[in-house]
Amino acid sequence: MRTSLQFRLSQHLALTPQLQQSIRLLQLSTLELHQEVGQMLEQNPFLEPEADDDLPSAPALDRAVVSDRQRERDQDAEAAGPGEAGAEGAEALPELGAGEFGATERDDWANGTEGDDFDGIRDLPALAGGARADADDDTDPAERRAGVESLAEYLRGQLPGLRLPREDAAAVLALIESLDERGYLADPLEEIAQALGPDLDEDALDDLCSRLRCALHWLQRLDPPGVGARSLSECLSLQLRGGPDSPARTLALTVCAAHLELLARRDVKKLVAATGAPEALLREAQALIAACEPQPGRAWADAESLVIVPDVVVQRSGRGGLKVALNPDVMPRLRINDVYAAAVRGQRGGPMSARLQEARWFMKNIQQRFDTILRVSQAIVERQKAFFTHGEIAMKPLVLREIADELGLHESTISRVTTAKYMATPQGTYELKYFFGSGLATEAGGNASSTAVRALIRQMVAAEDARRPLSDSTLSQMLEEQGIQVARRTVAKYREALKIAPANLRKAL
Repeated sequence: MRTSLQFRLSQHLALTPQLQQSIRLLQLSTLELHQEVGQMLEQNPFLEPEADDDLPSAPALDRAVVSDRQRERDQDAEAAGPGEAGAEGAEALPELGAGEFGATERDDWANGTEGDDFDGIRDLPALAGGARADADDDTDPAERRAGVESLAEYLRGQLPGLRLPREDAAAVLALIESLDERGYLADPLEEIAQALGPDLDEDALDDLCSRLRCALHWLQRLDPPGVGARSLSECLSLQLRGGPDSPARTLALTVCAAHLELLARRDVKKLVAATGAPEALLREAQALIAACEPQPGRAWADAESLVIVPDVVVQRSGRGGLKVALNPDVMPRLRINDVYAAAVRGQRGGPMSARLQEARWFMKNIQQRFDTILRVSQAIVERQKAFFTHGEIAMKPLVLREIADELGLHESTISRVTTAKYMATPQGTYELKYFFGSGLATEAGGNASSTAVRALIRQMVAAEDARRPLSDSTLSQMLEEQGIQVARRTVAKYREALKIAPANLRKAL
């Protein structure tokens, strides 16, 4: 075996740590970016958030003095006694204490002044650096809390009105905690009892199941109607029982109990044969069932979902123009600690000097991230001006390559910028990827955006005769009459993307 030396020339791309961090920050969402900023603030002593108050950036000694003054004010407030300092907080407590129903003191306290603080946090993301909600906001606090109150909190707030014994109220609370996001009781009562009392004997377990069945009766009397149901049939029946007596309501209860599958298939003949009711009465019963809410907890599930904070805001300017600007509430406000930076000045090559350079790189990469988002957003708005005037029906075909070529960036960079980034427009808030879509050929030789075609399909379905709904083939023919060539399978794919049911399920009785 012979060993030898060989020289070889090659080219390769080496990603520096700074470039790797820039790419990673670019693809993060707003929430992920704020988490990244929070971690960096904990790890790097040279990096600190800009203060919103009038206090100057002070060294640790001065901050200790401020803390001491704050501690003295707190001690004075405690010396004032509950009659002065705590009177307002005592009035915020509910009429019945938390201990009576087994709830924690935190739950009762959260129904007082804490709700207002949470509203401010919900509207502005963490580390945004923006101001809190205006102090002179005349919005009713109850209305502001309604948007963030969970279904469980809403139900617990109704318990004092039932005036139940402590044991029954505790059983109702256990069932409330077992509800899913739809407002359904997904687990059987026997499993809930077993989870509550794993060490109980058989007789005690039977008593607990009986108490839970009684508690379920009380839970299903609470608002919203249908809460605590164990199936769709029971949910609809609970809501129908609260209405006035009529032959249509009686028939609707019968259909919900035994013939929901036939109703879902719009099988009128079998429904008439199964119920013995005329078609006119069946239509009235169908209208009553359609007015019910199949998921009582839907409104609270939507309220608990993540609030989207746009990265870019588009506003109309004079003479029909459009102004594109970054949302200042999502931009972290960071700075270098001058005291620590001055302490390591002149110490080149040391570990603290490297941390200082790391902080500067981080701030530069964040600024570059937002600059790129703004450039891409401006290019998108320029290409899709018709959308901001006429809506999605005027959307033009657009692919990532077009924006990349215009800005001199790579397609992967545009893909990272448009993922999980949102734009607030006069028409609503959209993800940046929403403005991109493939093109479909037209008779005139041009292209129509797939987004515009979906909007046309939605308009056609909304204007159809409910007794004779449009099939996918008919929709394809109607689009072809307008000069847009779309296959039936493509229409079916767009219809499913719009969550529109097939023609046979859209047909009215």
